[in-house]
Order: sequence, then C-alpha cells, then structure tokens
Amino acid sequence: MSLFSWLRPASPLLSADLQQRLAKLPTIGELKECSLREQRWVVLDLETTGLNLNKDRVLSIGAVVIEDGAIDFSQQFERTLQCRELKLSPSVLIHGLGPNAIAAGSDPAEALLELMEFIGDSPVLAFHAPFDQHMLGRALKEHLGYKLQNVFLDVADMAPLLCPQASIREAGLDEWIDWFKLEVFERHNASADALATAELALILFSRARQQQIHSPLNLQQRLSQWKRRQQAPSF
Repeated sequence: MSLFSWLRPASPLLSADLQQRLAKLPTIGELKECSLREQRWVVLDLETTGLNLNKDRVLSIGAVVIEDGAIDFSQQFERTLQCRELKLSPSVLIHGLGPNAIAAGSDPAEALLELMEFIGDSPVLAFHAPFDQHMLGRALKEHLGYKLQNVFLDVADMAPLLCPQASIREAGLDEWIDWFKLEVFERHNASADALATAELALILFSRARQQQIHSPLNLQQRLSQWKRRQQAPSF
C-alpha cells in the first residue's frame, strides 16, 4: 500500500441498491437556452451546525420546484439528517431542531441520494448559493463518494443585479423579503426558507424578462458579468 493511499479518505461503503441508484443519476450539462419559464428549477436551503465550511455539517434540507413559471407544491423535498456524533443538550435547539429530531433523522446517504434524485439535472437556486453548494458537495462526497455537478445560481446576487434601485447589495433574505413586501409566515427552517427563496426568485425572473434576460444561460452570463464588475478594483 502506497503512502498516498493512506492520505486519501476512504470511500463510503454503500449497499448495492444505493450504488445502482447512484449510477442512474443523470449527467449534468450546461445551462439551456430555453426560456426561464420552461426551465425546471430546484430551490434549495440547508440548515447546518454552523458556518464553518470545513467542519460544520448539514442538519436538514428543504427544496421546492419552480416549473412552468410557478412554484409546484406537488414537488417538495424535506429531510432531517441523522447526526449521532453531534452532542447537544436537550435544551439546545439548532434551527428548531432538537437533539431527538436529529437523532431520529434519515440516514444521510439515503437522504442525500433522494435529494439528488429529486434535483435530477435541474439547475439549483439558493440564497448565498456558494455556501449551500460547498456544504452539499462535502456531504455528498463524504456519504456517497459523489461529486456535485449541478449548476448553482445565487439569488443573493440575482436580486441586486436585477433591482439595483434597491441599494441593498449586501442584504440578507429577510431584507429582500421586506423590500418586496412578501408575506412570509415562517422562517429559519430549511423548507420555509426554500419556499421564501422560491417566491423571491419568481419576482426576479419577471424582472429578468423585463431586462431582456430570457434564458437560464443568459441569466448565468449576466450574473458572471455583474460579479466581475463588483469585484473589479475602483480607482
């Protein structure tokens, strides 16, 4: 056995059923030039043990689908992941999840595979998407040995790009909900936050069409251009 084999993390041991289902996941391509309305989007939110990209873990997952220009309430996903090694006192709540709920959660490998089957080859929308993308990618690699390939677009970037008059570029989800006067009755759990993000995304898609952004690929390109301008040094 070589030195490098000791350094590489061991691949997770998966049942034959999980391996077969993993092999059936679709190949992910680039964004399409169909209309924003025609594209199936998955809006994702993760609740985690904290904000450390390298140490914290995914606790729960919420996702909803936007299709045909509307939220499809028949396509929703919600899971709490089992996390036995997480030590919490009964009085401690994380995002509304108590120790018993976490201990009784779904097997992480099964839940994550179900999520990827739910997402399919759809692009993913999330608020502060780089965080969710990184945390989900880590969890998939750890529990399934799977590399996340889906395209992620950040609603936190879409909002100031499409609504520059708001002048709240660094705003969080709550600020954009207030700015658009959305009626959101629940927050700070994965499913509720995914739904709130989806409602915000639908408004932003309407703004995008008004600005002659008609396809997912065009939206991705405009976001990339906007981010480069924001990061450019000012003189």
